[in-house]
Amino acid sequence: MEKTEQIKDMVREKYSAIALQDKATNEASCCGSGCCSTDVYNIMSDDYSILEGYNPDADLGLGCGLPTQFAQIKKGDTVIDLGSGAGNDCFIARKETGETGRVIGIDFTPAMIEKARANVDVLGFNNVEFRQGDIEKMPVTANLADVIVSNCVLNLVPNKAGVFQEIYRVLKPGGHFSISDIVLVGKLPDKILSAAEMYAGCVAGAIQKEEYMGMIEDNGFKNITLQKEKPIIVPDDILSQYLTAEEIASFKASGTGIYSVTVYAEKPKESAACCGPDCC
Repeated sequence: MEKTEQIKDMVREKYSAIALQDKATNEASCCGSGCCSTDVYNIMSDDYSILEGYNPDADLGLGCGLPTQFAQIKKGDTVIDLGSGAGNDCFIARKETGETGRVIGIDFTPAMIEKARANVDVLGFNNVEFRQGDIEKMPVTANLADVIVSNCVLNLVPNKAGVFQEIYRVLKPGGHFSISDIVLVGKLPDKILSAAEMYAGCVAGAIQKEEYMGMIEDNGFKNITLQKEKPIIVPDDILSQYLTAEEIASFKASGTGIYSVTVYAEKPKESAACCGPDCC
């Protein structure tokens, strides 16, 4: 429990600092192996500017995919974004769900909530709101959401299975999620796993791909689909802050892969989830 809280405090501190910077500052803030390592937060990000509803003030370059692009959001849907940051995915989801829908962003970093609320005030959206809270215990009622999205956030959470349990609780029967995240194939070096910066940058907190997909199935989801997968290459100037040249060469030769995946899954409809009075 103590380690879990230490990880959460560290992530909150790192992302509070990032919230005070814009995307350009974040992307320019890594000056090589002899300086800072903020670039580890941006090496996975995809180009959001191609999506309708994109707002540059809400894009901090922290994602590892485009989950809203694959989320099959319909007009009038209620959408929840886990780890909503400055509101990037929420505003794109709002474009899809329209004025008759509802979008709720949840983030446990106060500075991110403040930034997101400032952005929504400027945009004037009355159906987008941001709630401070832990996605392991979401501040929303059960069976509320038609769609849940999340972008490069679950890897930061120590209790990933708990988050999937919460997603199941909060989705309506027949609802679904589209989540972009980082997974591993093979073992990361111990020096990477123990590096706080690499954890908060979404790499060291990742788990094995097989375990990740199994966790979704174990929590009752159906029609699990890998919507997108791409390799993530961590540059040598970042690795060199944690590994020697020999260790970097060994890591590259090990076959360990770091991947961004976007995964879709559905909560079964009530009729499909129960086969009769004796099975529920």
